[in-house]
Amino acid sequence: MFHLFYGLYKQCTQKDEYFILILGLDNAGKTTLLEQAKAQFNSSYVGLNPKKITATVGLNIGRIDTAGIRLNFWDLGGQEELQSLWDKYYSECHAIIYVVDSGDRNRLNETKDAFATMIHNQHLDGVPLLLLANKQDIEASMLVAEVKSQLSSVGTPYIGRRECLALGCSALTGAGVSDGISWVVEQIKLNPIRPARTQI
Repeated sequence: MFHLFYGLYKQCTQKDEYFILILGLDNAGKTTLLEQAKAQFNSSYVGLNPKKITATVGLNIGRIDTAGIRLNFWDLGGQEELQSLWDKYYSECHAIIYVVDSGDRNRLNETKDAFATMIHNQHLDGVPLLLLANKQDIEASMLVAEVKSQLSSVGTPYIGRRECLALGCSALTGAGVSDGISWVVEQIKLNPIRPARTQI
């Protein structure tokens, strides 16, 4: 009898797991975004103070349970010397969140180069892409349409082979974060490019 109830319990509590890559240059706001997402979707989570968030060296991991699934986030360091490690995670991911510091025009060419290298990788064919123009709370920030246009210029036609959405957000204030994560959830549930893993 125990085995029957245990089996039912496992079936009722298991969740499909999906893995989401958070990419972009260093200082784009990737870790702050992840902290905001965890705080907005996990009511008991107390986020880090944004002033204490430092540049990621390697990998930050975050987890959100929402809409009956589990999202595992891999926030990868964006320094030039770490970008060569990004492709180690491509074949396992179910969606990409690419974060751009829309307040820093001086690094626009650098982020375009990193984006172009990433989007042309064959292991990402068909993987949904959320493009976040972060730091919209900065007065002189680039508009979402400008960021999208700049990255599209180096990503065509590879962007068009997937579901893609460009959104403005402020990882610092949390504006737009929930909308972006909800879109990712919708895309991977409607048409997962890779099978989910089952978590118990």
